[in-house]
Amino acid sequence: MATRTTIDGDPDDILCATDTTVSDTSEAAALDMPSRVLTGATRVERAWAHWRALGAPRFLVAPMVDNSELPFRMLCRKYGAEAAYTPMLHSRIFSENEKYRSMEFTTCKEDRPLFVQFCANDPKILLEAARRVAPHCDYIDINLGCPQRIARRGYYGAFLMENQPLIKSLVETLALNLDVPVSCKIRIFPNLDDTISYAKMLEEAGCSLLAVHGRTRDQKDSTKFKADWAALRAVKQALRIPVLANGNIRHMADVNSCLEETGCDGVLSAETLLENPALFAGYKTVEWREEGDEDGCLDQADLAVEYLRLCEKYPVPWRMVRSHVHKLLGDWFRIHPEVREELNKQSTLTFEWLYDMVRRLKELGVRVPLYGGRNAVVDKIVVNGAAS
Repeated sequence: MATRTTIDGDPDDILCATDTTVSDTSEAAALDMPSRVLTGATRVERAWAHWRALGAPRFLVAPMVDNSELPFRMLCRKYGAEAAYTPMLHSRIFSENEKYRSMEFTTCKEDRPLFVQFCANDPKILLEAARRVAPHCDYIDINLGCPQRIARRGYYGAFLMENQPLIKSLVETLALNLDVPVSCKIRIFPNLDDTISYAKMLEEAGCSLLAVHGRTRDQKDSTKFKADWAALRAVKQALRIPVLANGNIRHMADVNSCLEETGCDGVLSAETLLENPALFAGYKTVEWREEGDEDGCLDQADLAVEYLRLCEKYPVPWRMVRSHVHKLLGDWFRIHPEVREELNKQSTLTFEWLYDMVRRLKELGVRVPLYGGRNAVVDKIVVNGAAS
């Protein structure tokens, strides 16, 4: 099977090659709207009504560049995820490049509730991109939390945190011109008061849902820096709209603890899901196995095969497929690194080759089970002081 083509050039270089000149924010938020100007109380009521109409999802797949694409979202949904974000999309490229749109954004009718996330620094361009996907999603999300070098170069994500007038204009422009609600994903400031002030500004600008990663922009390494759940609780208590928590989620016990300690309305998981897409169904990897946890009769090779079948149904660029295979089978490759090396040598991948690779791993006697399972899912999650 031939490889799929993608946008020419390195994705990071493409993202940064666009003009980063910021438009005049004073006129950007006044495009064609004031019919949607609402009082604060009405905005909050609508925010909650929309969230509840979607089922008030508590377990969400976080946005991950090249990793939260349609086949992976559908795999996570099968195993308990109740909503999901797309990978971050670059608003300017999405507006201008049809090939980028067709390759980087795909969905299906079962892929709901869905957040479509954009990075941006120009309200008009962001609105143009958002209008293209608004009929196919439940939120347009603005990436205000990416801490990576690429975001610094492109002037978006967490590197807009000091330019709150621009951020306010991005949110207002979407809130006043779209029927689909606007959400934002942020990181915290080192100072809690700054974080709360920032979150309140977003709510007042028209943000209908806020996801908060409990680490600062400089705390990029999740293995070194623990997410600050106390800060997440403070943000939740300060806002009137739904708030989602992100950080320190390794298994369902963490999900339960996070919801209880922060009072947030839902939890996002990113890195853990890449190794264990069945997290929200109560499965855990061997790293987090506790005494009494039994073999869940599911392993990462099973999940890899399920993922590949979904990729055949919902085609995505091969770079995404390769990345997921490495993450899903990382524990297995550590036992048989020669199989990983063979994978790395493949300049062109096919599904037949990948299925055969999984078969050969199993024939080598490798099996790293997942533990727990559906019966391990926490039955009662405490949300805002009430069990549900």
